[in-house]
Amino acid sequence: MKAVIPPRYNRNKVRECDWFIYKERHLIECFFNKIKHYRRIFSRFEKTARNYMAFLHFVSALIWLR
Repeated sequence: MKAVIPPRYNRNKVRECDWFIYKERHLIECFFNKIKHYRRIFSRFEKTARNYMAFLHFVSALIWLR
């Protein structure tokens, strides 16, 4: 794993940041935040992995179609 957090603008010693990886990570984090709005997902009402994954696909499609 590699940290992809960008440095602050007022830092004396500038460290490198891979902006492409940072943008991808940001998209994934935003997706997880959107999923958390669906109570059935974060409460884990579906006990079997198959049903949970099916509902996760359904929620993903709903988010994508917005």
